[in-house]
Amino acid sequence: MNEATRVPATAGEWQQRAEALAFEGRALIDGKMVQASSGATFDCRSPIDGRVLCQVAACDAADVDLAVAAARRAFSDRRWASRAPAERKRILQRFAALLRDNLHELALLETLDMGKPIAASIAGDVNSAARCFDWYAESIDKVYDEIAPTPERDLALITREPLGVVGAIVPWNFPMVTAAWKCAPALAMGNSVVLKPAEQSPLTAIRIGQLALEAGIPEGVLNVVPGFGHQAGKALASHMDVDGVYFTGSTATGRLLMEYAAKSNLKKIGLELGGKSPNIILSSYADLETAAITAAECMFANQGEVCIAPSRLIVERPIHNKVVEIIAEFAKSRQPANPLDPETRLGALVDNRHADRVMGYIDSAVGEGARVVTGGHRALAETGGAYVAPTVFDNVTNDMRIAREEIFGPVLSVIAVDSAEEAVQVANDSPYGLAAAVWSDHLSEAHKVAKALHAGIVYVNCYDACDITTPFGGVKQSGTGRDKSLHALAEYTEVKTTWIRL
Repeated sequence: MNEATRVPATAGEWQQRAEALAFEGRALIDGKMVQASSGATFDCRSPIDGRVLCQVAACDAADVDLAVAAARRAFSDRRWASRAPAERKRILQRFAALLRDNLHELALLETLDMGKPIAASIAGDVNSAARCFDWYAESIDKVYDEIAPTPERDLALITREPLGVVGAIVPWNFPMVTAAWKCAPALAMGNSVVLKPAEQSPLTAIRIGQLALEAGIPEGVLNVVPGFGHQAGKALASHMDVDGVYFTGSTATGRLLMEYAAKSNLKKIGLELGGKSPNIILSSYADLETAAITAAECMFANQGEVCIAPSRLIVERPIHNKVVEIIAEFAKSRQPANPLDPETRLGALVDNRHADRVMGYIDSAVGEGARVVTGGHRALAETGGAYVAPTVFDNVTNDMRIAREEIFGPVLSVIAVDSAEEAVQVANDSPYGLAAAVWSDHLSEAHKVAKALHAGIVYVNCYDACDITTPFGGVKQSGTGRDKSLHALAEYTEVKTTWIRL
């Protein structure tokens, strides 16, 4: 094994790799790496220690116009859409292989850019993105159209046609994974894509764009425009020549995107938005250790910057104290550390501004009467990074801010209830409906509660169990549409009926 392929074993070795990296901050438009038309840039700053990694092109409406025009030309001349399904499949599989070939570089970019532990970037993010492209590549030549049961003299074909130009706006918490969830099915169906990464984490999106060209995806089919949401994001969602825009992020931004779509060309829109997911542990569940540790692991994974984080833990009173005790001990053992250390399991938040926002919620909870069981403070301040200790609140009521608003940080709210019926009532008393869970050893009780929970995803005796084969998305203010699975293909197509009189 040569030095380039060997997995670094220490933080020092990863730091050496980081210092040797050549960061690319330019946009990718029509197959070329370019600066923003205005020449504007912004600092790409690492939350690990606050240092500036590179300058990134601050694309605006002019650059979005160029990217959309390139995507439209690519779609109109059918350089990608008209390729045989088997050929698109081979190219996307080659793309997935290139992601794996560049595993260490992509993982390092992800960790430096948004602060997650390097072990998580390697084991989860890069491989999950590659798996997504592989899976949708395999779907291309296995999805069939339909023939309607018409009278004998007629033939009615029902086909799914690619939308055309797709805008994908992705968040900073899982930059590669969410980009794959949107770009893979869109490309599989023959669309052209303009990808707008979050300004906090643009580096892997730009690199992915380069690898797409290397894999053989034609110029103009996948374009990457980094920039700020109020400029590049708004321009993409408002563009009259974009046929669909797909977004993962906050509910507030999702509302704006719906407004932009309505005021422009009524483009198709898919939104995967916020969550305040309830995790119900009932006293009928005997293995409290497993339920409590799973609750803690899933809450503090990715520093709590997870849309389906089980941030409202709803526990029946007879087991409440024991569950809180187990979770508190886990939280004390899972403290923030250097994300470049392979042993680290809790890294930095995406930036200091967001860390301050999380601390604002913590202060608010204390003011409302919630009790800090553990945590509640900034950590590793001497590094200049954005670290917050894992925090557990008890004595929380469902009307408190920390129980109603998405914090997107390592903050868990524990709510005690007297029955399964009350647990469901509290769980559903939320503007969000992304995920939910129930833990019970009684089959009928578990099934009854799961059916009553108003969420797009419900887990029973587990949490965050996932696979590319199952749809992902929510109800209520958690959004519309679905990522993952064959259901996602419908998001990036239009249904056409062709009626033939024989």
